[in-house]
Amino acid sequence: MKFMIGLLHALLLFGATQAIGEPSWKPSRQLHVIVPFSPGAAADTTIRIVSEQLAAALNQAVVVENRGGAAGVIGTRAGAASPPDGYTLIGGSDPPFTIIPHLQEVPYDPLKAFSHVALVADVPLFLVVRKDLAVNDVRELMALADKKPGVLTIGSSGNGSSGHLAAELFKMKAHVNMLHVPYKGQVAAVSDVLAGRVDATFSSLGPVRQHVEAGNLKMLAVSTSKRFIGLPDVPTVDESGVPGFDIAVWVGFSAPAGTPEKAIERINGEINQILESPQINNKLTAMGYVPVMGTASDMARRIEKDYKRFGQLIRDAKISTDQ
Repeated sequence: MKFMIGLLHALLLFGATQAIGEPSWKPSRQLHVIVPFSPGAAADTTIRIVSEQLAAALNQAVVVENRGGAAGVIGTRAGAASPPDGYTLIGGSDPPFTIIPHLQEVPYDPLKAFSHVALVADVPLFLVVRKDLAVNDVRELMALADKKPGVLTIGSSGNGSSGHLAAELFKMKAHVNMLHVPYKGQVAAVSDVLAGRVDATFSSLGPVRQHVEAGNLKMLAVSTSKRFIGLPDVPTVDESGVPGFDIAVWVGFSAPAGTPEKAIERINGEINQILESPQINNKLTAMGYVPVMGTASDMARRIEKDYKRFGQLIRDAKISTDQ
């Protein structure tokens, strides 16, 4: 009898050890990641860095495919329509989930068509101005805008872009009247600030860093509520005289609604471990991103919050694709 009890105990212990050591979901074939933006975009670069590491962690190939167009709507729709089996992910960002649906009809429900998997990073925006503009901080920019209402210009990567929302949020919270100038992409907007044709823009770090370091642009502030760890001397817009100003773009992985929870939990866990790696963490920080770790539920809550917040901002500022 004692022998049988001991044997049963050993078997139970072995089973528990196996359950702890073995992942609950193991992919049997390659994963497909749809990036709804063009190659080289901020989301694309970040998703590719993480996907490469994810392939090693899952011991399966992870194929990244760019399906750009319509501000991310085309690729996001393709992802939503894919089989919810854990083998298709959307490597996305704010616009097609939380911004564009408020500006035009989209062929999916932004809050119900997806099972969110993991946030990867926040992308802060930096307020930069042309080098010969007579301001050196946000308060001086606000004062100059007050003296010249409707004269100072602020460019963005396009109507309805995150930079456009940042510009409108700044105008509202700082109580200034600046003229928004939309461009086809952030590089074009930055180029015109460099040329002196536009006074300011909110941009991710990549397109402006070298120009700031060369003295051809002046960086006044960062858009997030906390200073960016990679540039600790750059103040936030909030602490520079615009209380409550806080905006950033997220990058992360989603999946079609109905994707098995075990698949989501496994992929989420692997992505969090990847982001804990000093090598990956430092690489993302050097690119101007803030690594974000958390649960799938954290991502779902973030998207719902941004969806409501950006929708209200779009309505309050009367933003449209024709603006």
